[in-house]
Amino acid sequence: MSHIVGIRQTQKLKTRQALLDAALGLLEHQSLSSLGLREVTRAAGVTPTAFYRHFDGIAALGVALVEQTLDSLHGMIGAILAETGDSEVRLDRSVGLITRHVREQPAHFRFIAREQHGGVGAVREAIAAQLQRFAEEVAAALAGEPESRGWSEEDLLMLGGLYVDHMVITASAMLDAGPDGDRSVARTARRRLRLVTLGRLHWLDGPAPS
Repeated sequence: MSHIVGIRQTQKLKTRQALLDAALGLLEHQSLSSLGLREVTRAAGVTPTAFYRHFDGIAALGVALVEQTLDSLHGMIGAILAETGDSEVRLDRSVGLITRHVREQPAHFRFIAREQHGGVGAVREAIAAQLQRFAEEVAAALAGEPESRGWSEEDLLMLGGLYVDHMVITASAMLDAGPDGDRSVARTARRRLRLVTLGRLHWLDGPAPS
């Protein structure tokens, strides 16, 4: 009996992934708000009834795509932030991580870039929540560094958000540049992040910000 249950579970996961892959392929040429359920099921080779065994609707499928794209990055970014030592090396590794993921999953990141301000509210909220979580993780890591002594939680979260926003911009620029231009984009990203890092060292030098 357990063997049969295992086979069914494997098939269920395959069908779910087939729906996600089909949707992602279709989204190369249109927005999520214009995507039809029957269009997705036809591309995945399943029935509309099978779709509803996995997702409540297109918005839920979009949220699943957001999670598939961004969830795995949390652990990787956390590992980089946990490193001690040369901040330049950490910046290089951060930019390298984004570069690698954009190269490996361009369709996923095009989807995020388009739907971050797209017409499906649940998906916009899912992307915003993921980016906020990244900002909080970065802020928590920065809080433990000597350079952050005297910083407020609000300012640390602002700095974390600044780093995250910049990495989102970098990913979008890499998509636009293509394989031949992403090296130049990565170089610019490193320089900009270094500027932010240097500015951080002098944030508390002047009068308290209003």
